Amino acid sequence: MSQRWIIPDIHGCVKTVKVLLENILKVTKNDQLYFLGDYIDRGPDGKGVIDYMMHLQEEQFDVHFLKGNHEDMCVKSYEADQKKKFLGGKHLEQKEWEAVGAKATLNSFGVKHPREIPKLYIDWMNQCLPYIELENYILVHAGMNFKIDNPFEDERSMMWTRKFKVDFNKSHGKKIIHGHIPVDHSFMNLVVEQNENYDFIALDNGVFVTDKPGLGNLTAFNPDTGQLLAQSNMDM
Repeated sequence: MSQRWIIPDIHGCVKTVKVLLENILKVTKNDQLYFLGDYIDRGPDGKGVIDYMMHLQEEQFDVHFLKGNHEDMCVKSYEADQKKKFLGGKHLEQKEWEAVGAKATLNSFGVKHPREIPKLYIDWMNQCLPYIELENYILVHAGMNFKIDNPFEDERSMMWTRKFKVDFNKSHGKKIIHGHIPVDHSFMNLVVEQNENYDFIALDNGVFVTDKPGLGNLTAFNPDTGQLLAQSNMDM
């Protein structure tokens, strides 16, 4: 029987996502996998995560990828680096990216400058989607801007926003599933169990935050059964 799983921010933790998919979920090519973005940064092997995502594509798993704010920063830093090619200091885009964990990603590629990342990976990030619409949910990385007439036009908010209140008149009557901001596992369980009382489901448990109770897991949510599973960090 096929299943659908939604997986949030992996953040360079390739061992963790492999264990989650292969040992916990035991995914097959009949399953549908939806990834909410932030494949890179903070954790040790952003390149390895994207390599694994590409492997799933090559093996013809039914996979769907959203673009997170960390991919957005990587791409913009790459593009700025291509234009400026600073010989000495780092440009603003790289400094801003490194402030949120980019050094781990650069190290995973064995490079010091964003322009040295193989374009194959930049192209892959750019091909990731801003949102995915399911029967009952809108999947985004961060949220949506319901202050404008058509929130589907604001792709930046889908990657970056930290606060939003769902307007069902603008969301096609659907709830929002997102990652982006780590939330405590107990709260996540509460939202899933009392789904009727909430207009969103937040799935990011901060897989890279291994020193705080209630965080440090990579989660997977089944939108059809309501099942929520988690794998503790295997990388850090």
